[in-house]
Amino acid sequence: MTEVLSQDEIDQLLTAISSGDVETEEVHQATDQRKIKIYDFKRPDKFSKEQIRTVSIMHETFARLTTTSLSAQLRSLVQVHVASVDQLTYEEFIRSIPNPTTLAVINMDPLKGSSVLEIDPAITFSIIDRLFGGKGEAVKVSRDLTDIESSVMEGIVVRILGNMREAWSQVIDLRPRLGQIETNPQFAQIVPPTEMVVLVTLETKVGDVEGMMNLCIPYLTIEPIISKLSAQYWYSSVRRGATTENLNILRERLATVDVSVFAEIGSMDLTVREVLALTVGDIIRLPNVRAGDPMTLNVGSRPKFLCKPGVVGKKLAVQIIRKLEDIEEEEFEELASEGDE
Repeated sequence: MTEVLSQDEIDQLLTAISSGDVETEEVHQATDQRKIKIYDFKRPDKFSKEQIRTVSIMHETFARLTTTSLSAQLRSLVQVHVASVDQLTYEEFIRSIPNPTTLAVINMDPLKGSSVLEIDPAITFSIIDRLFGGKGEAVKVSRDLTDIESSVMEGIVVRILGNMREAWSQVIDLRPRLGQIETNPQFAQIVPPTEMVVLVTLETKVGDVEGMMNLCIPYLTIEPIISKLSAQYWYSSVRRGATTENLNILRERLATVDVSVFAEIGSMDLTVREVLALTVGDIIRLPNVRAGDPMTLNVGSRPKFLCKPGVVGKKLAVQIIRKLEDIEEEEFEELASEGDE
């Protein structure tokens, strides 16, 4: 905060200068000691430190998921972690990456616009070598990808985008889709050169090959959710998601799962010889089961209800009578009351 002089202090300072007690150079030196922050109007900062920190936290999760998925797919040790998160212009990003390289243009549905995932050529060719049966050794190659290699990298990028969706799930239900893969950075002009972007740099190691993956997200794309990129919203959404949103999603998905349901009349032990001797029309007497006794209705492999057999129209059916849990609770209460007596 700038210190403001009172009128008395100003008068004393002027008197000291006129009398020669204080040199004007000393006054200029004191003035020059003020803290001045340089601000570039051509390159304004649009992301706060808190928002940059939240983006970093999100992509640490993304890095862990990518480490696991790529390790499983390549059958090799893969390490991915966030090296830095910075804001810069799109032109600075384009100038900082090699040519040719692997540039995946990503559609950020439901957000407007696109982002860019750049994979270092050393990492790209190491991945391709591993998938083609090689050892994934480092190769110094500077060329465009062939059609087959581009197709292989599309599969890798699609898998990575699945991890990205999960990492962003606490902020937005992101559905990233691969648009196209370019090798020349000049052909991936998704925003004007002076537009600000957030650049997530991921240090990547595939076996012994090290390189970088860069995720470039324009401010125009991320602007609709910029208010959600705060630590307070992040942690509150994590807690809220664990108790309500995730539970609702689980209920919806479980409601569509098919399970087998069958009614069990009874059971008995037979030898293999007796089973082989059975013919059509034979009658099997079940021990301890009478004709009017209810049957057990099993859901999957677990008995859940008591039921009675019947017919609905021309189809066999069962009518549920009671839950087995209710019967077990009543029996437990009866045993407890007998123990009290």
